[in-house]
Amino acid sequence: MDVKFISPILNVNNIVESFSWFESFGWYKVFEWGEPVGFGAVASGDAQIFLCEGAQGGNGKGSNAKTFGVEGGESADKGVWMSIFVDNVDEIHNECLNKQLDIVFEPTDMPWGVREMHVRHPDGHVFRVGTSLPEGEQQ
Repeated sequence: MDVKFISPILNVNNIVESFSWFESFGWYKVFEWGEPVGFGAVASGDAQIFLCEGAQGGNGKGSNAKTFGVEGGESADKGVWMSIFVDNVDEIHNECLNKQLDIVFEPTDMPWGVREMHVRHPDGHVFRVGTSLPEGEQQ
């Protein structure tokens, strides 16, 4: 197999609100399809995510306030978890704070050599946003 491209499909409850949420997260709408709109895509750089209103996969926001740690519930949300690697996770964290997005895990240096944070979409999809730590800073 020689995969050329992969695009996850997220089940969302309201595609118009999801387009707006992704815009706050720094992504942009690529296309929308249907009348009324029920399918579309968002992108950032070369990455793309399809959004499907009310179908194709599961969703569901848990009652958990955190994903990792003592108060965490990493299996409470019923959406998809995805890892996104960026140049500076702390910069993304500040942008998410300014946009009042649901940060469910603050930027933390993890033992696997990544500084990561978690941001939760309103439908329970969790984005693990991370930056690789320099060799000397890995635990």
